[in-house]
Amino acid sequence: MSDAIRLDETTWEIPAESRPDMRVPARVFADEQLFEAIARDGSLEQVQNVATLPGVVEAALAMPDAHQGYGFPVGGVAAMELPDGVVSPGGVGYDINCGVRLLALPCTEAELGQRREALVHELSRAIPAGAGKRRRAGGVSLDDVLRDGPRALGASEDDLERTESGGCLPGADPAAVSFRARARGDGQLGTMGSGNHFVELQRVVRIFDPRTAAVYGLADDQVTVLIHSGSRGLGHQVCTDFVTRLDAVMARYGIELPDRQLACAPASSSEGRAYLAAMAAAANFAWANRQAIADEVRGAVAAVLGRAAAERTRQVYDVAHNVAKVERHRGRELLVHRKGATRAFPAGSDEVPAAYREVGQPVFIPGSMGTSSFVLAGEPGSLERSFGSTCHGAGRTLSRTGARKRIQGAELRRELEGRGIVVRSPSNKGLAEEAPFAYKDVERVVRVVEQAGLARRVAQLAPLGVVKG
Repeated sequence: MSDAIRLDETTWEIPAESRPDMRVPARVFADEQLFEAIARDGSLEQVQNVATLPGVVEAALAMPDAHQGYGFPVGGVAAMELPDGVVSPGGVGYDINCGVRLLALPCTEAELGQRREALVHELSRAIPAGAGKRRRAGGVSLDDVLRDGPRALGASEDDLERTESGGCLPGADPAAVSFRARARGDGQLGTMGSGNHFVELQRVVRIFDPRTAAVYGLADDQVTVLIHSGSRGLGHQVCTDFVTRLDAVMARYGIELPDRQLACAPASSSEGRAYLAAMAAAANFAWANRQAIADEVRGAVAAVLGRAAAERTRQVYDVAHNVAKVERHRGRELLVHRKGATRAFPAGSDEVPAAYREVGQPVFIPGSMGTSSFVLAGEPGSLERSFGSTCHGAGRTLSRTGARKRIQGAELRRELEGRGIVVRSPSNKGLAEEAPFAYKDVERVVRVVEQAGLARRVAQLAPLGVVKG
């Protein structure tokens, strides 16, 4: 912390001169309390390490939800100038294209009424949750999914339009995905997984920006469903494969790093291109996974509220928060790594769906079980300050082991249900690990995002029920 300079109310910087190996400054978006939390867990050292990567430009960034991760901090952003900049699997993470998708139901909480518990139960019955859970294959070709994403599942044009990149990264090559990765992903389409993944039934409790909320199709007291899942075992294995492969070739490219978890290779190299092709395929798998879960959500809505309600259940947006993408910023072609960070493009961007282009891209910042989640819209400051990025959630402040030491899953379940939140989880251990007190204050995190000019608040959502692995 002694090297950190406070630039303004929400920005801290560690100058490149602080370490001889840093190529650019390390910059953190946080207020004083959040910065102290980030400084305690090793994240500051990690973002400084990221600043040593070949090709990194402007600054290595940490978002207000940042916490220690593998190589990069979770909540880290770094852009590498092409063609000579590197790609680092640790800058994407093991759960490639973990992301969130918001669905808006055609009813209010008052109209849902006593059917709430039945709907949460139906969601838990329809969506396999927990580590290693699988479902019977639906006859779709895995290669088609890896290449085409949710389109391979027959996703509607409306859903595809309201998915980042149309749910399909270019350059995906199924042949770049190992046999082991394919085997781990077999049968996992439409499954939630464990850890911090969830499907949450919510309601809109506050509208901050009525015009943008109306464009997004959100209204006071409306019922929504937020889906959080990723590429499951397939993406994890892709990362595992390429961390090993890139670590073995760094010396060939003259790359020396302070942390081997940052293993990388030039994005233009054969190894870098192979990783990007496999990563894109895993990202497409993740978008297809959330599409399959969304289809199950609509099925649950049909079972409880009727087919007409399911047909009018509309996707607001789907956005990734573990991915590396080629983008143009200020006239340069960059490979932007976002790990535990989400895209936040402002109004006018060609990347924003036409229906939302006048107000900006939807951004989702989930809190935790028992706390609010927020819908935001990207602001011009994100392009100016963070390569069009913002944070992806509240961010952990307590380890999973630490959380289990403080509360038992059964006790947490009783607490949440005592507050009117219906809970369905096959694992009390997993439930305890995701206790709300294990996370930073999401309202404080969102306030920093807004003050920094990265995104503005549109709506606040409160949990009605949660399904977890």
